[in-house]
Amino acid sequence: MTSFRSDLHGLASDLVAIDSRSFVSNLAVADRVEAALVGFDVERLDYVDGAGVAKRALVAHKGGAGGLALSGHMDTVPDTGWQEDPWSGRIEGAWLHGLGSTDMKGPVAACIVAAQALPASVPVTLLITTDEETTKAGARIIAERSELVRRMRPAAILVAEPTRMIPVRGHRSHVAFTAVATGVQAHSSTGQGRNANWDLVEFLAEMKGIYRRLREDPSLQDRDYDPVFSDFNLVIDNHGAAVNVTVPTATVRIKFRYSAKVDPSPVVDAVRAAASRAGLALSEAREGFPPELPADHPLIRLCAGTVGTAPRTAPYGTDASGLQAVAPCVVLGPGDIAEAHTPSEKVRLADLEAAVPVFVRLAKEVAARPAQAV
Repeated sequence: MTSFRSDLHGLASDLVAIDSRSFVSNLAVADRVEAALVGFDVERLDYVDGAGVAKRALVAHKGGAGGLALSGHMDTVPDTGWQEDPWSGRIEGAWLHGLGSTDMKGPVAACIVAAQALPASVPVTLLITTDEETTKAGARIIAERSELVRRMRPAAILVAEPTRMIPVRGHRSHVAFTAVATGVQAHSSTGQGRNANWDLVEFLAEMKGIYRRLREDPSLQDRDYDPVFSDFNLVIDNHGAAVNVTVPTATVRIKFRYSAKVDPSPVVDAVRAAASRAGLALSEAREGFPPELPADHPLIRLCAGTVGTAPRTAPYGTDASGLQAVAPCVVLGPGDIAEAHTPSEKVRLADLEAAVPVFVRLAKEVAARPAQAV
């Protein structure tokens, strides 16, 4: 465990240097990950996303059946706001810089290096996904299609998202709504067109009412989470229409996040009814049910005891929403979520290094226990 640092730094930097934003193919970064998996059985799970882009999730295993699975995703958010090269993979002083360094190519590298460091007698699986930032398709495909997972039956899954190595026992999942209004494009001065935005006005007013209700109605809140109210975030897209053009298409996208104790149906029903009244075309996409383990679950107790920090919940979502179908999940990884999705994203190298022996210890502990005790 004393010579892993250069491997960790090099792998993390290499991964950051490859563009794998969710809307582009991740095959290049998947190839770099696979090159680091010497000695593992590797399963490639190829698919084409909804936009026709080639994608690949990876499952890798060594040792016998059972044990701990370490999971992370290869995709990143867009490079919005970056003023320097997002894919520099630059190591400067104590930090690795670049898009995805924290969320979550640095943690993925730590998972791989930890798995490599384990003796052959300790079973370990790597679940390396993609499209986590959008549809969670990679995790879903692993849960549904992986023969290697079915054969090796990991007893527990550690999703290494950046939590500052605080165990997260549960988090919210989302319903993603897309509402589309259709108009007629024309020069706005002629009176011949119809601006799709006008169809949105009443719908948007109702969405603001839902937003307020989530902050005011205790029946839609969960005191185990911070904030207690659910996220209801809205983005409007006129698809590049100019101000002197009647907008032909106006799209509203809403992400509604809810925890396991919150019934989402009142919000879902209200959005559907509002879209119907406004004459909008509405579609929905859902993550899996919000994953949540009790604080006294054996996996949560093991992680909390190992890192010496009490578990908590998180307001965001992770691949655990899909991977919980395979085994109980805890979210635990190096880095700070506050760095994620920013135009100056970076991760402290010492944090990545410190995570490796923790992952090794947890893998050994899980392997030493009966499956029912994890």
